[in-house]
Amino acid sequence: MEKNKAQGIGFFERYLTVWVAACIVIGVAIGQYLPVIPETLSRFEYAQVSIPVAVLIWLMIYPMMLKIDFTRIVAATKKPKGLVVTTVTNWLIKPFTMYLIAAFFFKVIFQNFIAPELANEYLAGAVLLGAAPCTAMVFVWSHLTKGDPAYTLVQVAVNDLILLVAFTPIVAFLLGISDVFVPYDTLFLSVVLFIVIPLAGGYFSRKNIIKNKGLDYFENVFLKKFDNVTIVGLLLTLIIIFTFQGDVILANPLHVLLIAIPLTIQTFLIFSIAYGWARAWKLPHNIASPAAMIGASNFFELAVAVAITLFGLTSGAALATVVGVLVEVPVMLSLVRIANKTRHWFPEVADASVGFSDQVN
Repeated sequence: MEKNKAQGIGFFERYLTVWVAACIVIGVAIGQYLPVIPETLSRFEYAQVSIPVAVLIWLMIYPMMLKIDFTRIVAATKKPKGLVVTTVTNWLIKPFTMYLIAAFFFKVIFQNFIAPELANEYLAGAVLLGAAPCTAMVFVWSHLTKGDPAYTLVQVAVNDLILLVAFTPIVAFLLGISDVFVPYDTLFLSVVLFIVIPLAGGYFSRKNIIKNKGLDYFENVFLKKFDNVTIVGLLLTLIIIFTFQGDVILANPLHVLLIAIPLTIQTFLIFSIAYGWARAWKLPHNIASPAAMIGASNFFELAVAVAITLFGLTSGAALATVVGVLVEVPVMLSLVRIANKTRHWFPEVADASVGFSDQVN
């Protein structure tokens, strides 16, 4: 039975990292040789948010919202330990460790390769990433690690509320900028597009289908129609993102690598802190994994938008945030694998109804 199950997830999901790399190459190639495509897509943008990307992210998240038993959201708030882990890690640890790690690498380790002015800009981009925990993609990582979707939703919602008031002062403090402009239309639009709309769609779809067709039809027929939709949406999103970012990446190949090193170290560090804390508190894996994933991944849409607004499209800060996008998916997929391999570290969950198909081993 287990062997058949493993074979069932086989080729497509098992080599997801390969498909991600292929999508990055395809996206860069499209941007270089078919510039009419990004030129056309750029017309469909509002408040610096790409509407095509928003639609694809919606397609990624909607199937997971369908699986949420909304009666469990209230119950999730009665288990505060997971919320404490992700909140403290994301807001009292992550921004400051990002600053220290990035400053150490850009201004000390790489001082012979990066000019001081450019090092400051790279540091600014890293801080923007560090001060913006994930809003949308965490639902994908939660899905791939069999996270509790209702609890993940609560965790993300709490982080979004804090983000509204904490992002600006944290960035201003760390960068010594007295007047940091945050495009709040981008922030609010992203929350609406990536949380409110798919959440409402999932709620009403689930409610109406169960009412008219029954729970058995919903779970065994309707949900199966969305198999692999999340993964396909992720890959198409990457193609679009790197269609726009190809010029920046190709123009700075060495610096892309140098920027990626501290960002990768930071990602593993934050995941380890939150994941280890959750294990010490004996939280179930379906709460511990999303708690660690939220801080490890970044709200890169916001970080890129703010970097462009503050420092300009061709700035080092903008490049650093783009590199954040470049490294995030491969690194997060590796963390997904680690989380799935260490599931036995955590206590069993009595309620198995929250599980998903194991898509990444």
